[in-house]
Formats: sequence, structure tokens, C-alpha cells
Amino acid sequence: MNWHRGKLPEWMDLAICGVNKEPPRASFIPHPNRESALKSDFYESPWKISLNGDWKFKLVRNPYEVPKDFYRPDFDDSTWDTIYVPSNWQMLGYDKPIYSNVRYPFPANPPYVPKDDNPTGLYRRWFRLDLSELKGKRLFIVFEGVDSAFYLWINGHFVGYSEDSRTPAEFDITPYVQDGDNLVAAMVIRWSVGSYLEDQDMWRLSGIYRDVYIYISSEVRIRDFFVKTIFDRDYKDADLDVLVKVRNYSNEAKRDLKVVIELFDDKLSPVFMEPLVQRIDEIKPGEERYLSFRTKVSKPRKWSAEDPYLYKLVITLRDANDKELEAVSTFIGFRQVEIKDGKILINGVPVYFKGVNRHEHDDRRGHAITIETMIKDILLMKKFNFNAVRTSHYPNHPYWYYLCDKYGIYVIDEANIECHGLVKWGSVGLIDHNEPANNPEWLHALMERVMRMVERDKNHPCVIMWSLGNESGYGPNFDALAAWIHAYDPTRPVHYEGATHVLRTKGKIPKSVDVISVMYPSLEFLVKLATDLNDGRPVIMCEYAHSMGNSTGNLKEYWEIIRSYKNICGGFIWDWVDQGILKEENGVKYWAYGGDFGDSPDSPGNFCINGLVWPDRTPQPAMWECKKIFQPVEAEPIDLEKGILRIFNRYDFTRLDEIIEIWWEVKADGQVIQKGKIPTPALEPHSSTTIRIPYKKPELKPGTEYWLVLRYKLAKDTLWAKKGYEIGWSQFKLPFRVPNPKPINVKELPEVEMEEDGRTIEIRGKEFIVIFDKSKASLMYEHGGRLLIKGTSLLEVWRAPTDNDAARMANEWIRFGLDRIEHRLKWVKASRVAPQVVLMELELCSKAKDVDVGFNSHYRIYIYGNGDLHIIADIYPDERLPPLPRVGFMLIVPKEYNNITWYGRGPHENYQDRKEGAMVDVYSGTVEEQYVPYIRPQENGNKTDVRWVALRNSEGWGLMAIGMTLMEISAHYFTAHDLTKAKHTHELKWRDEIYLHLDYRQRGLGGASCGPDTLPQYEIYPKPVHFEVIIRPLKPESDIIELGKMKYYTLE
Repeated sequence: MNWHRGKLPEWMDLAICGVNKEPPRASFIPHPNRESALKSDFYESPWKISLNGDWKFKLVRNPYEVPKDFYRPDFDDSTWDTIYVPSNWQMLGYDKPIYSNVRYPFPANPPYVPKDDNPTGLYRRWFRLDLSELKGKRLFIVFEGVDSAFYLWINGHFVGYSEDSRTPAEFDITPYVQDGDNLVAAMVIRWSVGSYLEDQDMWRLSGIYRDVYIYISSEVRIRDFFVKTIFDRDYKDADLDVLVKVRNYSNEAKRDLKVVIELFDDKLSPVFMEPLVQRIDEIKPGEERYLSFRTKVSKPRKWSAEDPYLYKLVITLRDANDKELEAVSTFIGFRQVEIKDGKILINGVPVYFKGVNRHEHDDRRGHAITIETMIKDILLMKKFNFNAVRTSHYPNHPYWYYLCDKYGIYVIDEANIECHGLVKWGSVGLIDHNEPANNPEWLHALMERVMRMVERDKNHPCVIMWSLGNESGYGPNFDALAAWIHAYDPTRPVHYEGATHVLRTKGKIPKSVDVISVMYPSLEFLVKLATDLNDGRPVIMCEYAHSMGNSTGNLKEYWEIIRSYKNICGGFIWDWVDQGILKEENGVKYWAYGGDFGDSPDSPGNFCINGLVWPDRTPQPAMWECKKIFQPVEAEPIDLEKGILRIFNRYDFTRLDEIIEIWWEVKADGQVIQKGKIPTPALEPHSSTTIRIPYKKPELKPGTEYWLVLRYKLAKDTLWAKKGYEIGWSQFKLPFRVPNPKPINVKELPEVEMEEDGRTIEIRGKEFIVIFDKSKASLMYEHGGRLLIKGTSLLEVWRAPTDNDAARMANEWIRFGLDRIEHRLKWVKASRVAPQVVLMELELCSKAKDVDVGFNSHYRIYIYGNGDLHIIADIYPDERLPPLPRVGFMLIVPKEYNNITWYGRGPHENYQDRKEGAMVDVYSGTVEEQYVPYIRPQENGNKTDVRWVALRNSEGWGLMAIGMTLMEISAHYFTAHDLTKAKHTHELKWRDEIYLHLDYRQRGLGGASCGPDTLPQYEIYPKPVHFEVIIRPLKPESDIIELGKMKYYTLE
């Protein structure tokens, strides 16, 4: 079937972005009258007819195989399937999802796309109209999002064509509808010329995936309006500017019309003494008139992310008889964005963007995201102290912006432009002269996308910056896009990271962009941008802290720099949600990623798994680090013994006592011994003061650590959390001179016996047996007739590579054999150094068979009569080895000892460079609960700054490990090699034993999957390591808090 009327079909014609589409406009729905508009919620109206629901559907191989006349009312679709709209057809079992990061999923030869392999979805749906109720009205149909291009028919009549899958396609269907039943038919094409501009790092999915509806309007209607708020020099009073566009869709002139504007507060009380009114003497058929309103508003309540106060603007169109023809409304905020002295100001105040990039993704619905999921997202963001979102890399669902207005989130709104696969790369990085950026033939398509985004979202106070797109190079076309925005909307800055790459080729960043934007800079490069350019523009990281798998290291260091340089305004973490798709295999559900559907991604298939939350919106451990780093209240010690601290109000607009209660605790080894609440100081934003915590110095107990904890809780209910919700905390170790605990008197312990043969060394005490297997260099330990340790590895250096490890270090580790180390016992000797003590000494040589370098280790293991094992290790790595994954021991423990308690950071997993959000305390749980189910299995569940860890069974028997210095620990039902081999969570086979790692140290996480690697201070360089651990048996009556302090022995 031949759909096109020119040399190329519309879906391959770069010059055509749509046929018969209405001009773009702001997001609103007309209402029959002022009262309806005033009381409506966003996007609701009695004049709205939803077409969401069941549609008839058929998928064909390409547009040329479409059944003839499928769009006609008399076509028989009885054999077609039924599909729910909105949806992506791949998520419902048609066709296959394709994940790609850079490479196009088809041969790139613009403007051509595949003719044969181009799945095409055919949609049909009936709806009813009573035209007797619609006299003098117009009907428009809106498709909020269709991927990637579609044709539309009503009752067999061709209506139009549209590209740009992320902004609405709106058509006037008045000439085509009839009384009674009506048919809407659409043909959706998977690949179009528009696909060259939609090469975002995401799943490529198709279909009618956003809302479809019809709305009614008057024949003369308010087609659009643009609201601006401009404050005076003192940011007290503001001008309200409203540009209203009225269009006559009828065939005759209309006379004596009135446009009336009213403003209401959040209680729907009028703000103006009198409405604003302008008259239209005459408007001709097809004419569009612009009416400009301006009025001063005295001391309006300002909108910000902290206080997202919304007014309601109602615009009513009346005829010559003062009859209401229609009314429209929107929520507005009085908010002004400026750039001064290298800072971004909101209402005159510099702000930091604690932001995140957000793809629209649902593990069951694909890109057809629901309002419930949007609300879940925004509540999580607010609760974890995020204040900004970049809509990477396309305009989001219209409702998302309303939620950001309502709850308070700053938005960088990004155009649906990414042509990563067409960008040319050179020796210095991204070259600024690629095809779409430089070729004037692309300008129309680029401009359409930018204009439609700006027009749709221009009235949202949450939108504080326009972004020209992502990873599409730079050239004259982008200069033109920025120039149009600056001319049309001078109230918001223009962002585009692609402009920064010109710095590398031409030594300067184009002035067309208002901010200097960078992705994944090293700390050094970020400082260089902030200090060397000195051109008055703020610096922002539009992407940083790449959160693929177990990641998001070094966030603290980034924010130390951000807060040290006045022109760095924050950043947006990559990214919000893991783009996993729910799949089932043999009755087991798991999240799939690229390559799991027969697709062939260009990057690692799990490169779409970069989120801070899992696909079901469960927060990952990195979220707690973000919450801590971003918290709006912080404290630092001045004189802890006197309880004097300095407290900082990092809110931008909120006085501290208006929002926060300060609660305090003194803890002794995890136990609260004092607590209280102090009056919150009336501390202005961006300021600090001293406070005093009125605790009493406790009676100091030997070996006990005392901690002062401040908890910052909401003083009142908010839209996103109830009073008492904890938005942050501070913790300080109190510097008391605590007496040392009494050492264990060895002479008071039971005696031990020792036997040795060619295979084993056996040490027996009153209640225990320790057997050292010489062939395996492994210990077995029984106590009270119970097997506590089945075996040991006295040197563990391998960890299942994180995604960051896999990007940088894992290949080096494998090249040096760290994944296949074998231990050779060089020598071992044992002797009774006292009647109650056996000392076993040994040396190991540890390396892979096929590698010349490895480790030499010397161990002294004291076995005491009470059953304690004191392991002292001196480990000597070969200096030629790369930085190591970990250094430590491993104990293999029977599965029944499943209850874990530790004194260290928690309760969630933490690592050297991602531990700020984990408080030091005593935590308990099960071993199963320590597993963090990253979608591609990898190293997980680690805990840092651990004093001791205990494993016990249900009756209280077990063992504990006490570090002579702070250590790191993890416990799982699988080995590091099990995690390494598995590609998905359901492939992990849980073993019948627990693997308890006791580490001197683990490597940090960094962000190397796309960004800087682990910082030097968090690496483990191949240098000598001294590490000591005590293994101690536990009985049901054992007090692990007290036993954890007993680390020293004496013979006196």
C-alpha cells in the first residue's frame, strides 16, 4: 500500500514533521464555564472524552503490508486482537523490545529507515457523539505520545500525520465526526525519519503509549496562553504577564467578545479586586488574535521547591451577551529564574540542584507510565532530599510537570533530540560538526521539537531551564534553537551539554547556552571548569555519579567541591530507575535487560540498569547516601564534651524553626542512654549558629563507645511526608577517655591439647575442636558439639566485579589471576606456648597457576582455652599487581547460623566511598536480608567500620568475629564466584552454607561504568597488609556487646 504523496513517504521525509497538526500550545483542557475551570484539577474537564481503554489491534511487518482500507468503518476487524491504550505493543507480547545506547537499531542512512523490517501497528476504536449537544463547538483529538510516527483517520477520512513521539499531536476532527458511532483508526510505524532524532539510551518501544482523548471547545476559543511572572528589584511585588491567543475556527466573523482573567489563591479566594478584561471588536474566520495582559501583584507568595505555592489562573471567553463561551485554567507559581555572578538564582536566591536524571520506565508497561508511578517517584525524591529532575532526554508526560509544580521539584526540560549514533567522534572527543547539528536540512525537524516542548510546558513554574537535547553534537542548528528560545522565552536559561564539547576543539564554549554543562567530570576537571573559564556562567553537571549496579561512589567528594566553588550549582545523578523489564522463566520472575529479548545492544546489555531505585521503585542502598549528602540541615562539632555544635541551615528559602525539630540521643554501643529535644533556632537560610545539646556525661564503662546523634525531623505535615519524618541526621563520637576493658587472663582459661600428623593439626579444648587441614590450608571449628566453621580461606582477594569494576579493573584482575588464586602451604608449625594456648604459624603462597605474581602471607593463629581464635595476618602482595578488589579472610559457616548482628555502619550496604549515609550502630537481621539483588549480580552487602559481627542460630548458639581495628564484613549464601558467573538474579543458586567475609578493606565503588574510577584513597594498592581478627564462640546467654569489647589477653 502506498501511503505517501511525494517522492518519499512522510515517515522518510526530513522536511515533514506532521500533516494537519494543530499548532503547539500549553497543556490545558477547555471548560464550558468559569466555575468548572476554577474547581477542576489539572487536565480534567467535562469537555474531555477519554479514549483510553480497549482498541482493536493488528501488527504487520511493515507499512506496505497494511490491509487495504483498514481505516474504513466497514472494514472487518473481528479477527484482530484487543490491546489496551496507552501501552507499548512490545510489552504486550507483540514484536520485541530493543535496547540500544548509541547505535541505531537499524542501518543508519538518513532519512531512510527499513522498508521491510519496520513493524507497523494498526489501531481501531469506536466512540459515540451526540452532535445535538455540540452545536457551535469544535472537537479536537489529542495523542499525548505515539512512538514513532502515525497516520490518523476518522470515519475513513484521512485526518493527518505526526512525528515526535514525546510531544502531543493534536488534530481538529470537527469536519469528520458524525452523530452516533464514530471510528478512529491509526497506523503507527516503528521506525521513521524521526527515529534518527530519538536515539536515547533506553528501550526502543512502540505504540500509542500516552493518553488519547477528545476535547470540546467553542468555535471561537482560547487556543493558547503564556504566563510570565517578573519580580521587582526587591523580589517583593511582581508583574503578572499573560499573553492570550484567541482563534476563530468558525466560518463567520465574531464580534464583541471579552477575555476575562482572574487569579485565585490556594483557597480559591480571588486575588484581584477586579478581573482583568480586554475586548475583541471583531475576529475574522481563521484569524488568531493576541491579547497581552499585565498587572502588578502585591507581595505574592513565591513558588520554590521548598514552598511550591500555586495560584489558579482562570481565563474566560464571553460573547457580546456576556455569555460564557468557554473557560480555561492553569496552576501558576510566582517564580523568577536568573543568572548572576555565576550562580543560578530562584527568586533572587542562589540554589543548588540536588538532581537526578529520570527516564520514564515501568517494568510491566514500558514507557506507558501511570500517574500512580509518577506520584511514587516524586514522593521518593522529596523524601530523599532531591530537589531537581532533568527529563532525560525528552519531554515527559504532561502530568509529571503538574506534580513537580505541586510537590516542588525544579525541572530541566529537555527536547526530544538525541542523535548519538550520527555524531562523529575525533581524537579529542565529540566533534562539533555532525550531520544534524550542521546540516540546514535538519533544522526544521529540530526546531519543531524544541518549539513543541517549550509551547507545551511554558506555564509550569517547575521548569527552570530549557535543554536543547542530548548527545547530538554542536553546530549552527543549535545556535538557531537557542536563539529562538531566548527570543520567545527570555525568562529561562538555555542548557545543552553538547556545547561544552566545543571547548575541546575551539577553546571556548558558545555563548548560545547560558550554563556550562558537563557530564561525568573528574573532580579535577570540575574544579578546572569552575576556575579557568571565569566567564560568568554557572557550571552544572547534567550527568554525574553514574549509578549502574553497585555504584554511586565519591558523592561526598563531588559535593565538597560543589559547596567550595560559588559558580558550581550542583548536578543530576545518572539516573533514577533501573530500566529492567519483568520477565519469567520456569515460574521465576526477574528483571531482564538488553539482549534478553533477542536484541543486540551496542553497549553492555545491562547499561540500561543505572538506577537509584529498582524498576518497582524500591530504593537501592545508594539512595541513602544521596539523602545524607543532600540533607538540608547539617552540624559540625565545636566542643563535643560540652555539647556545643555549629548547625547549618542549607535550605534556600525556609527558616529552620519553620520546618525542623531537632531531637538528640546519646548512645552507648548502640543503646540509647539519654535523649531529648532542643528548641530549633530561628536560623535563616544559608546561615549557621551554635547550639548546645544538654546531655549529661554518663558513667563511663570500659571499652564502650559513646555517640551523640542529632535527628532532624519535620515539624509539620507536608504534602510529601507527615510530621516527624526524619529528613537527616548527624552523628559524632564523644571524645571521652574511656577506660580499657579488663584483658582476658589466659591462666584462668582451660588447658588445650594438640595433635599433629601429615594431614592435619588438631587442637582440643574443654568445649571445642579446631582442625587445620594442611592440604587446603583451611580451618574447621566445632564448639559444644556444634559445627561453627566448615572451612576457611585465609586470603580472599576476589570480589564479583561491580559494573564499575567490569568497566575498568576487572580485566586486569583476571589477567593477574585474582579470580582463580590457589593457595600453597609453604610450611606450618604448631606449639603450645602455654598450657592454655596453642600458637600455629604458617606461610602461604597464593597465585594463579598461569601467572607468576601473587601473594606471600604469614599467619599466626593463637587458639585459647576458651575457644577464641586470634588470627594475625601479614600479607605481602607482589608490587606488580594492580589495585586489589579486597583483602581479607572468609569463613564458611553452616546455614543455620542465619541471624546476623554487627556493630558498624548500616543498616544498608555501604563501602569506603559510599558510607556517609550509613550510621554507626548495632544492627541485626538475617543473612538473607543482607543480599542486595542487583539486576546483574555483583559484589553486594558490604558493611564498613565494623567493630564486630556475630552469626547465631535460632537458639542463640553461634560465633562472632572481632576486628582488632575497624574491618569490613559481608555474609551471603553464595560465593563471590557464584555472583561472578550469574548474569541475572534468578540464575543465582543459594548454597547450604554461609560465606562470611572479614575484610581488612574492600575497594571503593567509584563510577567507572561511565565516569571517573575509584579515587586513589579508596583503592587497595599492592602494599603489605597487617590484619587481625578474633573468632569467638557464642552461647545463648552470651552478651555480644560485652564480648565485642574483649580483644586483649594477658598471662598475668
